[in-house]
Amino acid sequence: MFAWRRTALRKRVVVNLSDKAFAGVLWAKRGPLLVLRDAELLEPGREPQRIDGEVVIERARVEFTQVLAGGG
Repeated sequence: MFAWRRTALRKRVVVNLSDKAFAGVLWAKRGPLLVLRDAELLEPGREPQRIDGEVVIERARVEFTQVLAGGG
């Protein structure tokens, strides 16, 4: 596991894709996948949408990840 993921694991993050982002707790890294819990979908011009369950994101689609201050 890369250092940033060890540092970010179990912390609140924003995972940015090309067209949207997800905010949530980075719960796990499973091979090529990132798993977020307690997540929201963030899209330009729209209110954040709460998501039930886990969000699974292919790491290849991730443009960058932000670890939020105080997000532990």
